Order: sequence, then C-alpha cells, then structure tokens
Amino acid sequence: FVFLAGCKAISAGGPSSPKIDASKVGVVFMHGKGGNPGRNITELLGALILEGYQVVSPEMPWSGARGYNATYQDALLEIKKAVRSLRDSGARYIFVGGHSIGANAAIGYAAYHGGISGVLGIAPGHVPENFNFWPDVKRAKAMMKEGKGDEIGTFPDKNQGTTADIFVTARIYVSYFDPEGPAVMSLNAMKIKKGIPLFMAVAKNERFKNGGAFSWVPDHPMNKFIEVDSGHREAPDAAASDAALWIQKVVALKQKDTPSN
Repeated sequence: FVFLAGCKAISAGGPSSPKIDASKVGVVFMHGKGGNPGRNITELLGALILEGYQVVSPEMPWSGARGYNATYQDALLEIKKAVRSLRDSGARYIFVGGHSIGANAAIGYAAYHGGISGVLGIAPGHVPENFNFWPDVKRAKAMMKEGKGDEIGTFPDKNQGTTADIFVTARIYVSYFDPEGPAVMSLNAMKIKKGIPLFMAVAKNERFKNGGAFSWVPDHPMNKFIEVDSGHREAPDAAASDAALWIQKVVALKQKDTPSN
C-alpha cells in the first residue's frame, strides 16, 4: 500500500508548534508479524497522512500472506526501495518506523543502511536472543553447511509469547532467529548511524515489553521514549499523535540547522 499526502505546511501540536513543509516529509511504516499494511496501524497511518506527510506502508516478508519469504537482510533492502520511492517523490526528510517486528526492522535499517532523518519503534517485538530457539538455529545452520540452505523446513516462531511452527528455508530462518544474528534489536540499536534519533513507544498493558533496546541507542537530543496506555496491538494508534509531533519537531530542528536548504 502506498499513501500519498497532500502538500501543505502544518502545525500538529497547536499554535506553539514549529511550522514545517510537510510535503518534504516521508515516512515508511511497517506492520507487525503476521499482519499487513491495513492491520493495527491504520489510525497511525491516517494521522501521518493528515499531517501532510508522504506515507508508504509496504507489505513485508513477515506478513500473513508472505510468511517469511525473504531474509531479514532482504527485508531491509525492501525498506531501502521504499525510502528511494519517497525521495523520488520529493521527500527530503525520511523516517522509517514500524510496529512489533516492523519496529525491529526499522532499527535494523538505521543500523545497517542509515541515511534517514529518524526512526520510530512502536511496541517493538521479535527478540531472537530471548526465544530459546538455539537448537533450531543450529539445525538450520547445519542445513546451510550441507548446501541445503534454500530447502524448506519446519521451525518454531514466537509472537507475543505464543509459539507456532513456520515453514521456511534454513537460510531465511537463521537470518531472523539467530540470537547473535542481524535481527537482534539491542545490537542493532547500538549501531544506529550517527545523527539518527529514535522515537520509541511501549504499551503499558502489553505482556512483553521490549523497550530495553532504547538504552543502547547512541545519544541524540531528540531521542524520545514514551509509554502509551494500550495493549500491544493498539500501541500504534495510541502513539499516533506523539509520533506525528515528534516527526515535526525533528524536521523543524533539521531545517533550523540547514536554513539554506
């Protein structure tokens, strides 16, 4: 799904909020595990569109329909493609964000690729270092060593404490579930490229809070951590107004630092 907002100057937080050129702001926002661009994030996307931002919400490899059909690294390349599409549409200030595993990938993108104005992590999820799936990861790695990395196997996945089998190639499984691999959020948080701030919102009523990665993020004056009064699934909508205002403030700061552009 691609959502294009109208071009206007906005002031999301009231008369005292900084004015920005919303047409120059682009947001890539990703859904959670087993979801799609229309599930659990529609109000947040709508709020960003109403601000005048250009918004892209791609269907990611972990959607219900795609079922992990690409590696974590390839997922980041899909994000890069979405970022490029926003730049081609005239966006100068681009933010990458997501819900649950989408938040994980947004942080991963800021670490491995960078080149963006900020990251939004809403109710971040997918914590392979806590899943206790090491025997399954070892089995998948053994398949790869045997030249069977592209063969499909049955492996466990975990979503908000519930374990279920998934049917994926060994190579794809390792990319998402290796406890020392590319999808470890805390490690990626430490590697976020210089100058990229993080907005993180955790849900007060969610069973598993994964906001610990925030403590590993490089210092930035615009880093922001909040708790919203919601459950895991409702967190994006609950954080919508705070996220929109944070984007506005980051852009205003960047415009102030580069007044000639």
